[in-house]
Amino acid sequence: MTRTIQQLFDLEGRTALITGGSRGLGLQMAHALGEAGAKVMLSARKEGELEEAVAELQAANIDARWIAADCAKEADIHRLADETMARMGDIDILVNNAGATWGAPAEEHPVEAWDKVMNLNVRGYFLLAQHVARASMIPRKRGRIINISSIAGLGGNPPELRMVAYNTSKGAVVTFTQALACEWGRHGINVNAICPGFFPSKMTKGVLSEHGDEFASHAPLNRLGDDEDLKGLTLLFASDAGKHITGQWVAVDGGVSVITGG
Repeated sequence: MTRTIQQLFDLEGRTALITGGSRGLGLQMAHALGEAGAKVMLSARKEGELEEAVAELQAANIDARWIAADCAKEADIHRLADETMARMGDIDILVNNAGATWGAPAEEHPVEAWDKVMNLNVRGYFLLAQHVARASMIPRKRGRIINISSIAGLGGNPPELRMVAYNTSKGAVVTFTQALACEWGRHGINVNAICPGFFPSKMTKGVLSEHGDEFASHAPLNRLGDDEDLKGLTLLFASDAGKHITGQWVAVDGGVSVITGG
């Protein structure tokens, strides 16, 4: 008998690990997974922000905990995965969301800043996915990995946004997602990517304070993203409702990425 739509989206009994989960898009996705029944482990670098985020989730009756870790450091990545499994059991859903950006003209972009962005946004995703897959997903022949890219990874930016390292890293995340999906499908692991557009956040505060109305006006939906707009797609990719979807990226951007010549 086929399952109902409610059963397909139900995450009861599953565990999700979300990096960069203490605020913004990461916390929004944590709410989505927790509201669907998953146990949630949040990770970020700052303990105070993690405590506040977990308190918010627990107030919504979500089983949530936290581990402070820096996903730019391989030892921290391994510790994060191992401690999550020790405390919460096997990891069913991994959301690679921790990220960094750096604004500078390409001709002046510091090499050390390039390395910092690529290390966290690409290498960190690979190392955590590899460790979680080896330890938890491949042995059980099941898993969901959601990589957070960006519409910045689909091409260039408006001239006022000079973030060549960020764009490059997010483009790499799209290709990484596709390659990993091809390799790990045989292990029952689905790998997909979300490409958000402009969402108000701590990272985008400066840019949006200056250009927010302009960016919203360029979107066919004439708005920026809000605190709900990633929840539906996150749940689709994480649940059995999306069990036949892998290697895909979806832009959540109000239609910005479909405009040509704009």
